[in-house]
Amino acid sequence: MNNIIDYVWLVPLFPLVGFLLNGLLRNHVSKSLSGIIGSGTILASFVVSILIFMQVKAGSTGVVTLFNFIEFGKTVIPFAFQVDQLSSLFLLIITGIGFLIHLYSTAYMHEESDMHFARYFAYLNLFVFSMLLLVLGSNYVIMFIGWEGVGLCSYLLIGYWFKNIEYTSAAKKAFVMNRIGDAGFLLAVFYLLSKLGTVTYIDVFSKVDSLSGQDLTIITLLLFVGATGKSAQIPLYTWLPDAMAGPTPVSALIHAATMVTAGIYMIARSNILYTLSPVTQTVVAVVGIATALLAASIALKQNDIKKVLAYSTVSQLGYMFLALGVGAYTGAVFHVMTHAFFKALLFLGAGSVIHGMHHEQDIRNMGGLKKYMPTTHITFLIGCLAIAGIIPFSGFFSKDEILAAAFANNPLYYVLGAIGALMTAFYMFRLYSMTFQGKFRGTQEQEHHLHESPAAMTIPLVVLAIFSFGGGLVGIPEVLMHGGHALNDFLAPVFAASTSKMTPHAIDHSTELILMFGLMAVILLVIILAWKKFSGYQKTASEETGLGKVLQNKWYVDELYDAVITRPVNAFGKGLEKLDRFGIDWIVNGVGRSVQYASRQLRLLQSGQVGSYVLLMVLGIILLFVLQVFLKK
Repeated sequence: MNNIIDYVWLVPLFPLVGFLLNGLLRNHVSKSLSGIIGSGTILASFVVSILIFMQVKAGSTGVVTLFNFIEFGKTVIPFAFQVDQLSSLFLLIITGIGFLIHLYSTAYMHEESDMHFARYFAYLNLFVFSMLLLVLGSNYVIMFIGWEGVGLCSYLLIGYWFKNIEYTSAAKKAFVMNRIGDAGFLLAVFYLLSKLGTVTYIDVFSKVDSLSGQDLTIITLLLFVGATGKSAQIPLYTWLPDAMAGPTPVSALIHAATMVTAGIYMIARSNILYTLSPVTQTVVAVVGIATALLAASIALKQNDIKKVLAYSTVSQLGYMFLALGVGAYTGAVFHVMTHAFFKALLFLGAGSVIHGMHHEQDIRNMGGLKKYMPTTHITFLIGCLAIAGIIPFSGFFSKDEILAAAFANNPLYYVLGAIGALMTAFYMFRLYSMTFQGKFRGTQEQEHHLHESPAAMTIPLVVLAIFSFGGGLVGIPEVLMHGGHALNDFLAPVFAASTSKMTPHAIDHSTELILMFGLMAVILLVIILAWKKFSGYQKTASEETGLGKVLQNKWYVDELYDAVITRPVNAFGKGLEKLDRFGIDWIVNGVGRSVQYASRQLRLLQSGQVGSYVLLMVLGIILLFVLQVFLKK
């Protein structure tokens, strides 16, 4: 095999084969076999992804064309894969973390029947296949196929337990809200076709100077609408917390390695379009920081262990969009990577807790779990330290890069970002303390059954904890180590065009050090405060009041959407139904009844009496004669 890049099609092929085998044979395979097929295919993709990454790192990139997908006129859209620094990095994240989640699922989903177990792994494999198609596509059409695929799979997996109406409603909500964003993406693709006659990345980016400023703004804003749907930004973010209805490994897959990073990938891939559209960049940055703060504030008062992590994901995605908006594309991709490590760890850790607590998710009913679940406890703590941004954990390096870029672009972004970081540290250590510290607050029966999770669940936790601890070392800032940002050097070719067009906003090293360690010192104080405040938490019957109640009810955004959009649309639909039933149906049925009545009356003329026929004939002749006379006048 001279050039492994030519075999990149194997990476998405393996999960597709896994989906077909588990899906078609679900009534005939055992749990162990469907688990081996589901996990083994992702592992095979991971191995090929490593080989591709090594070749890309050695300087080999290219486009692998399989066949021409669409041809009309002079426009040709090939089914082709683009292998470069950005796509090869995402391949590692998707297949690596995807494999760990598949392995974890073999133990977590053991209570399912053989058929449903195989169905679950079929959906997971299809999800990974769609995400791989999304990041590998060499044009926006192939990206869009993968984009729609992950939307479909999210619907199937969120509503996996389809007999629960609440879960199916959450799945429909995710599907509908994603369709709104997808409409924006599709319009952008058509706009590009009408202006440039191509949607292939290389051709689009080489012709970008032929687009006017207005064209660029329209295209980038439409693409951003798509990104707000997939990556859960204001106003299309409310589906993501509801996505917790699916099994916990699904939450980890959606939130960490796949679906929600699609919007960040798409903007990073289209970086030159955004660099040349400062208006859109400002919109992206403002929406990003607003989402980060809104979601972080909601997470402060949530009591469902998965809901806290869900709003945490929305908040972290806001930071990634802030990075994209200020032109720190490498910082955004770096945070995607580190976030994949610690968020997958936190979700799988939460799944381990839920498994040990026998499906209990309310942190008010937990406490003191560190002595029952030592591995889960240590790995979860590492995840909390990473997301809080404590050195040397991975989140410190990626979050610092984003905040430094934000400060250089606009100090207000930095201040708001720092406030979000403090809230993140507070709600994560509130979650940690209420779950693992203090005394157990659940029932005696729950306490009796508390146990550490099996090896298939704890091994992925340990692996992810190692990456959450050391994963940030690929992006050590210049101020701490000269030439330490290996990721920046690796991704430089992808963002080279944008770098040459951007005005550099540098901050001096002393300012950067003050900002970096000053913020971390305050974060440590917040962690200590949360730890002390919630380690001895006792359940109370009193409800939240004032702002606490508003935050607990998620700023009433769902209620607002329900009042402003859902109910009026439903009322309009019911009005149309009544119009259909009592208006259109009445007219249609009335015409039918009238014809029937007229037919019955005309039938009476056929009496069989010759005299009647002669009379009618004479009357007809007189009528024709009268008409002829009057018409001539």
